Amino acid sequence: MAMQKTLEVLNEMVAAGAIERYAIGGAVAAYNYIEPGLTEDLDILVSFEKIQGSAKSGLAVLTPILSFLAQRGYAEFRDVGVVVEGWPVQFIPVANDLDAEALDQALDIDFATDPDERGVPTRVLRAEHIIATALKLGRPKDHMRMAAFVESQAYDSDALDDVLTRHGLKEKWIKVGNQWGWW
Repeated sequence: MAMQKTLEVLNEMVAAGAIERYAIGGAVAAYNYIEPGLTEDLDILVSFEKIQGSAKSGLAVLTPILSFLAQRGYAEFRDVGVVVEGWPVQFIPVANDLDAEALDQALDIDFATDPDERGVPTRVLRAEHIIATALKLGRPKDHMRMAAFVESQAYDSDALDDVLTRHGLKEKWIKVGNQWGWW
């Protein structure tokens, strides 16, 4: 239940104006489409566009987030995240057009880790944006995640093609697919 409590805190942050909106990314987002992978944190893509006091230069200020959490007793850091209800949460500011599109097109879901528990309303990145972000980052764990999506065919090919083309990643996708023997 800890993940659900973490999401409840994130929803409180939106209601209080500490963040404008968010969407789950990374391994936890991928869990909605493919077999779960090992992760130790919760990646949260956040927008600071309309938050009072946020930087206009593109350099996001995390002060509103850290202040909000600290006032509620969440001041412990583990690796790159603030521990919220047992989960290190990494707040990732929108940094480019792909991030902005991914956040804009995120899906509204009710997140539950157990079918017998109530879900918590949240937003999660679409499969195609998870894949495109993984491709852009290109770390070994990102390649593994892409391979899992390809193996399970857990994405819309046409939608992925559109995303990759729009963000200049189509050539890289073909190259990686050829290297990994996906086609």
